[in-house]
Amino acid sequence: MAEIAFRNVGKRYGGTVALSDASFTIHDNEFFCFFGPPLSGKSTILRLILGLEMPDHGEILIGGKPVNAVSPAERNVAMVFQNLALFPHMNARDNIRFPLAERKIPQAEIERKLADVAAKLHIGHILHKQPAQLSGGERQRVAIARALVRDPVAYLMDDPISALDARLREETRVELKRIQRELGKTLIYVTHDQEEAMSVADRMAILEAGVIRQVGTPLEIYDHPASTYVARLLGSPMMNILPSTASGNDIRVADGAIAVEGLAGAAEIAEVGVRPEDIRVSTWAQGQSGTPSRVYEVEPLGGYTVVTVDAGPSRVRALMRGQPDIRPEAMVALSCDAAAVHLFSRNGTALSR
Repeated sequence: MAEIAFRNVGKRYGGTVALSDASFTIHDNEFFCFFGPPLSGKSTILRLILGLEMPDHGEILIGGKPVNAVSPAERNVAMVFQNLALFPHMNARDNIRFPLAERKIPQAEIERKLADVAAKLHIGHILHKQPAQLSGGERQRVAIARALVRDPVAYLMDDPISALDARLREETRVELKRIQRELGKTLIYVTHDQEEAMSVADRMAILEAGVIRQVGTPLEIYDHPASTYVARLLGSPMMNILPSTASGNDIRVADGAIAVEGLAGAAEIAEVGVRPEDIRVSTWAQGQSGTPSRVYEVEPLGGYTVVTVDAGPSRVRALMRGQPDIRPEAMVALSCDAAAVHLFSRNGTALSR
């Protein structure tokens, strides 16, 4: 069993808080992702799990057992570092087989595992090359392969496919998800790419400056962000966070520039959030009720188009299917359903309806 848990774990580097009283549980056989901007604490968590760093306080458990005093070698977790620490004097084949050879695994078993992982990561044709002869993407796949040939209780991966081009990155993350399911192992993954995080994770944790802001499935967090900070991190284009004013039980969004049928709430609502895909854009008709808005920019992106609109005091982005006949400077009407609107307090915390 490879359940991994943090209980009020904190870590500082001088006057900088890298992790603040973190508590979470990663379930056995789960693909768990840590997501956040640079310096949010993602890599610190991996180093604490691996044992390369010791917490200032709190407890780390692997398989239900405290490991604060356990050495990295005894924790039996495999790590793929962002800087790919390959042995320069060994070719790709020997780099991959090294952890197995060190453990005196029989040669036939080593060759079987090596052939299997090479096929899964499409690197059979480069096994004879030295690291200096490999591209950045090839070195990254060799480093991943070296971790996968082992039989650890969990795999830790720190932004492992960032050096790959977009198409290969998409292919590799699909393969990693499939391999994790086949292996039935816990895989802990760090990334700053929100599309990558949402596509591979069973559950994910959102971090901000060493604080875990929300934990849940990608869909749960996308549909029910706990704060404006979380809401802005997930989604492309990001969620529109707009000022609101309350009059009795009615709420005006961006000074009424977005018509929301049936939206009501209390006076503590300071901002509302609307996903770009939930905003409807229609051509403004003379004599139409409501508030017209002017189109600022139109970005056709093939299957969909991003339309940026000056709405009241705010600039709003809407995501429309296909390539609608809308031009900059056109006057449009914006609307959305009340069920698609997120409500936030003055401190950015999500409010329930």
